[in-house]
Amino acid sequence: MTTTTVVPARAAWSAVVRAGETLTLTDLHGNQAVDFLVYDAHDTAVRYSAPDTVHAQGSLFLTAGSVLLSNEHTPLMTVTADEVGRHDTVGGACSKESNTLRYGHHTWSQHACVDNFLAEGAKHGLGKRDLVSNINWYMNVPVEPDGTLGIVDGLSAPGRKVTLRAERDVLVLVSNCPQTNNPCNGFEPTAVEMTIGAAG
Repeated sequence: MTTTTVVPARAAWSAVVRAGETLTLTDLHGNQAVDFLVYDAHDTAVRYSAPDTVHAQGSLFLTAGSVLLSNEHTPLMTVTADEVGRHDTVGGACSKESNTLRYGHHTWSQHACVDNFLAEGAKHGLGKRDLVSNINWYMNVPVEPDGTLGIVDGLSAPGRKVTLRAERDVLVLVSNCPQTNNPCNGFEPTAVEMTIGAAG
């Protein structure tokens, strides 16, 4: 059985994806960042670890074949297909605090990914201490030779997909990024689609 949900611009979404099932993210309109966290569905103390994942694959960017590792260095999900080519692991989730620091105090009231993660995570008993460094699907964050990061126009296009296979029962949290102050969403957040497919 396949279930598909359209996540509106700026909104949050969560679901349990069972072992062997797939999760396909579709960038419906192009140039939309999707912030993403994943936990063991039966023990949320076991959760995505950016350091373990980056170290194991030897790259800051995710693409087909990348394995999302937990803080116990065990696989949570594997990227099985990718129509974009690379996705960010270091840009983090936007917050009221980071918006204010980067773009000025007038942005304080703007909705942010951390707000989405906290609200959606609360439905599953998760709080601020459970938020870790996240993945940003579709977001283009090049690393310059001097180590500085940029947030620039995305590499995606309307309809491009990323598919992951769950290696165990996982809880996925998504923030369809509401950021309007940098190019990660083309300055105009848009809807994305989440499709959970049956185990193969």
